[in-house]
Amino acid sequence: MLPPVETDEEWDAVIADETVMRAGAEDLCGRLGLAGAPLTRFPDGTQPVYAVGDDLVLKLFPGSAARDGLAEGRVLSHLHGLLPVPTPRVEDFGAYENGWRYVLMSRLPGENLAHVWERVPQADRERLVAEIGQLLAVLHSLDPAPLEDVLGPGSWGAFTDRRRRETVEQQRGHGLSAAWLDQIPEFLAAVPLPPAPRRSLLHTEIMRQHFLVDPDGWRLTGLFDFEPAMIGDRAYDFVGVGLFVTRGDPKLLGRLANAYGHAFEPRVLLAYTLLHVYSDLPWYMRELGTPAEETLPALARAWFRTA
Repeated sequence: MLPPVETDEEWDAVIADETVMRAGAEDLCGRLGLAGAPLTRFPDGTQPVYAVGDDLVLKLFPGSAARDGLAEGRVLSHLHGLLPVPTPRVEDFGAYENGWRYVLMSRLPGENLAHVWERVPQADRERLVAEIGQLLAVLHSLDPAPLEDVLGPGSWGAFTDRRRRETVEQQRGHGLSAAWLDQIPEFLAAVPLPPAPRRSLLHTEIMRQHFLVDPDGWRLTGLFDFEPAMIGDRAYDFVGVGLFVTRGDPKLLGRLANAYGHAFEPRVLLAYTLLHVYSDLPWYMRELGTPAEETLPALARAWFRTA
């Protein structure tokens, strides 16, 4: 029911056509024994995701992202019950047709933390970031070996070397000015990153948008979206933390780092920000602002210092 999708052009045409997407989701639900269940598409997310009734979620991956679908199914299956914050329980995952894959999972309760953050009292914000720090400590302590066959990048040193070669052009493509672009090679050369760190299971996109919370008491009720998971240096997970959870607030980042048990050097976190697969420095600058001193070391302190 869903057409092959292997290019960006095919993806743009299909993802926006709810007639096509819904027909495929309904057909797949029928094959999974859920015929007639009401489907409600979530407005957010990279991949098309549907609530199936009140208790289930169906996430679809085209052929161009089939490996992400396999990774998410495997990672969620591996993690269930191991973290202090719930993750979706996998009911089924596998291949559909024309290269598409799916993950059928339980629906977690709660509201999206990004949507309610402005309502969260300061004391509860501090407690929530501490809970996130504790969660990351557990995640990073788990043995990633059972997932090595589905998660990259393999050699962490080769990954960071490749990203060093790519990052200037990637940021140029996002519209970063020459004054900042010219600083990147020297900055990265000056920041030592381990070529073979202790291997940790990484979520890679620790953001408020990927947490659910119960407003009655402001407790975390879920963490989701493991499709971009990797195995590598644990500091890489703190890019999303600093940019999208604590958002340049040194008190909150300090609180989170204390609960985690380790604080990373700001220059290291900015280096990984530049090397991150989805890095978009101009976007981050619009969101968080820039210091008066327009240098990358000053930017690292502004976004990633702790208090």
